[in-house]
Amino acid sequence: MADKRDYYEVLGLSKGASEDEIKKAYRRKAKETHPDLHPGDKEAEARFKEVNEAYEVLSDSDKKARYDQFGHAGVDPNFGGGGGFDGGFDFGDLGDIFGSFFGGGFGGGRRSNPNAPQRGESIRISLTIDFEEAAFGCEKAVTIERAEACPTCQGSGCASGTTPETCSKCRGTGTVQVRRQTPMGVFATPSACPDCGGKGRIIRQPCKDCRGSGFVRKRKTIQASVPAGIDNGQTISIRGQGSAGKNGGPAGDLLITIAVRPHELFRREGTSVLCETPITFAQAVLGAELEIPTIDGKVKYDLPEGTQSGSTFRLKGKGIPSLNGRGRGDQYVTVYIETPRNLNHEQKEALKKFAETMGDDNYQERKGLFGKNKKKR
Repeated sequence: MADKRDYYEVLGLSKGASEDEIKKAYRRKAKETHPDLHPGDKEAEARFKEVNEAYEVLSDSDKKARYDQFGHAGVDPNFGGGGGFDGGFDFGDLGDIFGSFFGGGFGGGRRSNPNAPQRGESIRISLTIDFEEAAFGCEKAVTIERAEACPTCQGSGCASGTTPETCSKCRGTGTVQVRRQTPMGVFATPSACPDCGGKGRIIRQPCKDCRGSGFVRKRKTIQASVPAGIDNGQTISIRGQGSAGKNGGPAGDLLITIAVRPHELFRREGTSVLCETPITFAQAVLGAELEIPTIDGKVKYDLPEGTQSGSTFRLKGKGIPSLNGRGRGDQYVTVYIETPRNLNHEQKEALKKFAETMGDDNYQERKGLFGKNKKKR
């Protein structure tokens, strides 16, 4: 008695909690501590019993009233309080609660048929492609390892001339009810049948090639069509190319996540392609015809005279094709002026003479900056 925790504390509630609050707290705590989720964990099993004991008292208005007044003594039969755990506990709401958590194990709820068709597992792989391959699409051969129906037994798992037997212990359901003794009495939870391992069938003479599993692992090379416009991190799905299904169920899918190698010149933002290109001082001042690299190859562009370093211009329709096949993005080219190095004496003198001929009228931004400074003074 002295070692028992307060029932409200066990459920994480304060005294005076409503019936609805008690039920919600119990659902949460019972799900956290249920033994089926912590197999072999004695501490979790003890907490689960404690949670059930607390709920059994606090969910009953008479027992709750006695507990609120007298504490544990009010509900312990050894202290004359009545209402103890007599083994005849009616699960009522508990059965519904556990049924929603664990497939109706309390009170014999329905469980899925282990012999029903089941979809096979999907297989996930990654595929690295080049920037241009992502832009325009490509065909790639990928090799995977997947489970396929055993060709010797046709997926039955049985040796030639034999068939599986329905498990007599679970009658083909794959589950049995395991009865547990608790402070509230005895209750049952569903568990995998120990005789058939939850399969509902027993194979007495297994196939030698698949050892009774019905499946063998095989390497398979598959052609994957990568669509134009796919981006880094996106996934394409090839239906039916995953592992084989069970009991005649469909195969899973092959899911390929794309990784795009960085490009030395281009960056991508959505369907736009971004790049930078250097120009000379003379080209910026006088204008020039530039050759600009694009994912389609080099194109001509007429650079206007007086172009400032950092200016960006657009090449319409030279970006990434849309993944849905509707049009293409644009390419944006940012130019920057490369300062010449290692000038000889003659070049330096020519540059000095050129600089002497320049005035503020030739530098609009410089003129504007110094003009603002003069006004501030």
